[in-house]
Amino acid sequence: MSSQKLLDFVQGITRLLDTQPNEDTILIQGQKLLAQLVASDDWLPEQFAQPHPQYYQQYLLYADPLDRVSIVSFVWGPGQKTPVHDHLTWGLVGGLRGRERETSYEKQPDGSYRAAGTALLLPGQTTAVSPRIGDVHEVANDLDDQPSISIHVYGRNIGRVQRHVFDPLSGAEKSFVSGYASNVVPNLWS
Repeated sequence: MSSQKLLDFVQGITRLLDTQPNEDTILIQGQKLLAQLVASDDWLPEQFAQPHPQYYQQYLLYADPLDRVSIVSFVWGPGQKTPVHDHLTWGLVGGLRGRERETSYEKQPDGSYRAAGTALLLPGQTTAVSPRIGDVHEVANDLDDQPSISIHVYGRNIGRVQRHVFDPLSGAEKSFVSGYASNVVPNLWS
């Protein structure tokens, strides 16, 4: 297990953000950096890869002290999924293990949400979300016999941002703050 790969990514994304780029640059360049991180699956500490028997886990790997970026491992047990939700910031997602299914949603004139498309995320692949390009989705482990893990990078400390979950049929929204499943972050300098 190599913390150097995560440290290299943290340094790369921090250098990118230091240039104060626009969102398009963050999404394009950030996905390239994230693709390098998820190209191999030999660096994530085991304690940040543990599924829970009932619900998905969100483990904090790094949070910038200026709240410019947070890096999280999402771990889904077999068949687990998120509710339909938003992020209210840009985000990058890279597949590390297993197979995830993302269903994006669009708000309809009557306030409901309609599924607008589905995509699979495999190890080594990346994707992006933002309020500008599409921010409301549901993510699920597409495997019923093993966990799936992805690495998420957000333009804020996502575990402390007040966001929303949505009832797709009625459009009703409920505020939430996701928090984190972990009490510690990895030591990047070990």
